[in-house]
Amino acid sequence: MNTALRLPAPEIEALLHGRIVAVMPNKFITPGREFALCPVDGSINVLPVEQYYRSSFLPIAQSAFTQLNVQGVLIQPQQMSLLSDEKQLKLPFLAYETVLIKAWGRCELCQVLNNAESLTALSLLTIWTTKGLKEILSQRQNIFLAYLRVYQLPKSIEVPIKSNSQFVALPQPLNIYEAKPVLTDRTFAQRKYQLEKLEPPLHPELEELQSAIASLTISQPAAKQLDDDIKIFLGWSSDKLIKQPDPNLAWINDIAKLGDRSIELDEKKSNYQAGTDFENIARQSLEFLGFKVENAYKGGAGGLDLFCSKPYPIVCECKAGRLIPSGTVEELIKLGGMHLGADQFLDSAKLVIGPGNPSTDLLKAAQKWKVSIINAMTLQKLVQFKAKYPGAINLIELQQYLEPGQIDYKIDEYIDKAEREIKLRSQIITVVKELSEQDNQSSKATHQSFTVTETRVYYNATHNPKLNDEVVHDLLIELSSPLTGYLGRIKNSDWKGDRFYFLRDLPINQK
Repeated sequence: MNTALRLPAPEIEALLHGRIVAVMPNKFITPGREFALCPVDGSINVLPVEQYYRSSFLPIAQSAFTQLNVQGVLIQPQQMSLLSDEKQLKLPFLAYETVLIKAWGRCELCQVLNNAESLTALSLLTIWTTKGLKEILSQRQNIFLAYLRVYQLPKSIEVPIKSNSQFVALPQPLNIYEAKPVLTDRTFAQRKYQLEKLEPPLHPELEELQSAIASLTISQPAAKQLDDDIKIFLGWSSDKLIKQPDPNLAWINDIAKLGDRSIELDEKKSNYQAGTDFENIARQSLEFLGFKVENAYKGGAGGLDLFCSKPYPIVCECKAGRLIPSGTVEELIKLGGMHLGADQFLDSAKLVIGPGNPSTDLLKAAQKWKVSIINAMTLQKLVQFKAKYPGAINLIELQQYLEPGQIDYKIDEYIDKAEREIKLRSQIITVVKELSEQDNQSSKATHQSFTVTETRVYYNATHNPKLNDEVVHDLLIELSSPLTGYLGRIKNSDWKGDRFYFLRDLPINQK
């Protein structure tokens, strides 16, 4: 590749982030032509930046121009005056700047627009204001809309640019790679079709939200995750979400370790600190699961270890050591009744957490007083599952599994059930995706969408148990909610006529 296309820096950033799939060159670009994308300042735009770009994109545009000014290097000859008291003579000079090229593009289509009535719809699908588009049309009589398939370079390169032309020659040929497309073939085809037909954006409110949080993504990891989610939902990105380990959640792997540590120290008759550490991590675990742990109860001599008030009352006793003592239930009853009162204590769920094994007498007392007992590792499994799938644990549903006695197997049953439900949803998403990929081979329509029945038939052909239309419809509605965003939905007056299309994967970790 020997040529670069000069574009305003914000528009290259918008292409790289999937925000747009087309640019507006000064002249018609022949489809199939390939070129590097060279950023320039806003001087080539027909209006000031505040009037040229939509308000939702304006912060990104201003940031891109600022970054370009930092990166660019303007070189000019030093000028001297032989007379110190005379003003320096301003000589003309040839300047050039070094710019950073991150990507290249291939023109897939160049559309000619000259209908002023379509500019409002075009603005809503892009980053330019209607005013800016009208100004371009008035100056040039035509708007050339070049659809670019954009690929990232493996490594950004610095290139000196010495021309103000739309296309400039590169000082050295550039090797191009198709390994890192910004959008997949399918996503690009959908976006291209939507823009060609000027179909209205499906989720303008989410576009506004994405623009609002874009400036927070550098300093706020949570904002970056939300930004990625929204862009995938909107079709601005087709990257699969790869969740990186959260360093703030490293403590989860210490739950069982602290339990084992308490056993070691118990055998050395030095168990007080180990018990406190285990109690603290148990408190942290219950809070992470979604319980409201009341600070008034923090254990200690004569104190109740843990009391959760919401979503339902639950009294907890933490026991370190290899053996959970026989008197643990009696202690729980005494301390619970003393601190909470008999009525509130009897109405509360009761839980003993410890790394050790319960004695025979403890199991009998647990059955009589309806006390549940779980191992430290079981608690860790619950917390790990919550960290992997934040919305997967339903504490109200979990309450049904808090039966009297040792219930580690019941908690395992609950986790297995929740994992099956997540797997089912992942399979439904995959079905819609596979239908889309099959349909893509013969159709260029935007949003290859499918009815409930089409989805159910495809699913039942390869999966068990078989599902009916009502169940599939409920799942599709859930997965197309704005709060999940795995699928999109085209609503019909009759639910059987609703159509659904793929947006993003739901990756699951196999055992």
